[in-house]
Amino acid sequence: MTSTEPYADAYTAVVAQARQATERSVDVFRSGSKTFTDQLDQVKMPSVDLTEPVARYFEYLQKAVDLNRDLATKWAELLTNMSGSLREQAEQVSGIVKDQTDTVADLTVRQAERAEQAAQEQADKVEQARREQAEEAEKAAKAEAREAKRIEREEAKKAEQQAEEAEEAEKAKAREAKRIEREEAKKAEQQAEEAEEAEKAKAREAKRIEREEAKKAHEKAREAYEGLSKTALSDQLAERGLPKTGNIDDLIERLVSADSE
Repeated sequence: MTSTEPYADAYTAVVAQARQATERSVDVFRSGSKTFTDQLDQVKMPSVDLTEPVARYFEYLQKAVDLNRDLATKWAELLTNMSGSLREQAEQVSGIVKDQTDTVADLTVRQAERAEQAAQEQADKVEQARREQAEEAEKAAKAEAREAKRIEREEAKKAEQQAEEAEEAEKAKAREAKRIEREEAKKAEQQAEEAEEAEKAKAREAKRIEREEAKKAHEKAREAYEGLSKTALSDQLAERGLPKTGNIDDLIERLVSADSE
C-alpha cells in the first residue's frame, strides 16, 4: 500500500458522502415538486411566491459544487507537492477534509430540511385552497339548487294560477252561453206566443170576414125572395117539398137555406 492510499480513500469517502447528501437534497426537492405539481391538476393554484425557496435551493447546489471543486483542487495540489513533509501536509489535508465534510453534511441537512419544509408549506397552501374551492363549489351548488327550487315553485304557482284563470274563463263562458240560451228560448217562446196570437187573430179575422161574407151572401140570397107574398113563398116551398108553416121571414129563411145546400 502506498502512502497516499489512506488519503485517497478518505477523499473518496468524503466525495461519496457529499454526493449522497446532494442526491438526497435533490430527491427531497424533486419529491416536493412532484407533490406540488400533482396537486396543481386538482385545484386552482393560489397566488404564492416560489422565488425565495427556489433561489435558496440553487444557491445550496452552487455551494455544494464549489465545496467539491475546492476538495478536488486541494487534493490535486497535495499529490503534486508531496515531499519530505508528507505527514504535516497529510494532517493538514485530513483537517481540511474533515472540516469540508462537516460543512457539506450540515449544509446538506439544513437545505434538505428547508426544501422539505417549503414543499410542505406549498402543499398545505394547495390543500387549503382545494378545501376552500370545494366549499365554494358546494355553496354555489346549494345556492343554484335553491334558486332552481324557487323558480320551480314560481312556475308551478304561475301554472296553477293560469289553470284557475282558464277554469274561471270556461265557467264564465258557460254561464254566458246559458244566459244567451235562456234569452233565445224566452225570445223564441215569446215569438211563438206572438205567432200563435197572430194566428188566432188571423183566424178570428177570417171567421169575422167569413161571417160577414156569409151574412152578405145570406142577405143577397134573401133579396131574391123579398117582396114576395106569403102565398108565393108557400108555393115555392111546396114545389121543393119543404114545409109551408111559419111567417114570411121563416118561409124566406127556409128557401135561402135550401138554396145554399
